[in-house]
Amino acid sequence: MNYTIDRTFDATGFDAVVERARLALAAEGFGILTEIDVKATLKNKIGADVDDYLILGACNPAMAHKAMQMEPRIGAMLPCNVIVRNIGEGQVEVNAVDPLASMDAVDNAALKEVASIVRGMLETAIGNI
Repeated sequence: MNYTIDRTFDATGFDAVVERARLALAAEGFGILTEIDVKATLKNKIGADVDDYLILGACNPAMAHKAMQMEPRIGAMLPCNVIVRNIGEGQVEVNAVDPLASMDAVDNAALKEVASIVRGMLETAIGNI
C-alpha cells in the first residue's frame, strides 16, 4: 500500500512550492503546527549535506478533535506530515501522509471514515499546489 499522496513539480523552485503548499493546505482548513528544516538539522547535528527537505506538520483542528474523541491515543499519529523536498534536476516533490494508510493500524471503523475525509482534503490540497 502506498502511504503518501504525491506530486512533482518541474522548474518551480523549492521556496515557491513551499509557499504554494502552505496556501493550499490553509485553503483546506489545515494549519501548520510544526516545521522541521531537515537540511539545516542534519547539517547542524551530524554535518550531513542534503538537499532541501522540509517537513510541515499540518493539522485540521476539527478533524483532529473528532479523531481524538473516537480514539484518545490517536494524537501519537498526528499531525498529518507533508514534506517538500528537492529531488534533483530542478524538480521538487511534495508528499503528504495518507491518513488511511496510517490509520490502518487502528481497529476503529468510524476513525477510518474520518481518515478518508482527511485524505480527500489532503488530495485536494496537494492537487491545488
